[in-house]
Amino acid sequence: MNTCFYCENGEKLRSLMIEICELPYSKVYLNRDQKHRGRCIVALKAHKTEYFQLTPEENAGYFAEVSKVAMAIFDLYHPDKINYATYGDGVPHVHVHIVPKYQNGLNWGAPFDDTLPKQLLSDGEYGEMVEALRAEILK
Repeated sequence: MNTCFYCENGEKLRSLMIEICELPYSKVYLNRDQKHRGRCIVALKAHKTEYFQLTPEENAGYFAEVSKVAMAIFDLYHPDKINYATYGDGVPHVHVHIVPKYQNGLNWGAPFDDTLPKQLLSDGEYGEMVEALRAEILK
């Protein structure tokens, strides 16, 4: 069985994202690759691989948290549209990528593309984003 880096909460996870906060049903992460400014991931705390495995309570709570994180990103970064991406082939754990998109910006009108060069930030810039997002999500 493949290991789950969300559940392991180890170096692989930390190399790709930074934890912003923990909510009742999920953990929220800032993606280190910020070519889409404000991109976050909302991962279900329980290890489940499909939406249909969530109880009705988990489903309602988790998707309310996805919506709350998207609103925080929208309020802070003012995208023209937010894309929501769910995959899981490579990482079989319920999680949603929340990807802010900007007209005339990268990948407008198309799915986001992780094969493009990464846009990494300084530790200070990540820290500022994490603090701003945490405050906005938890208010």
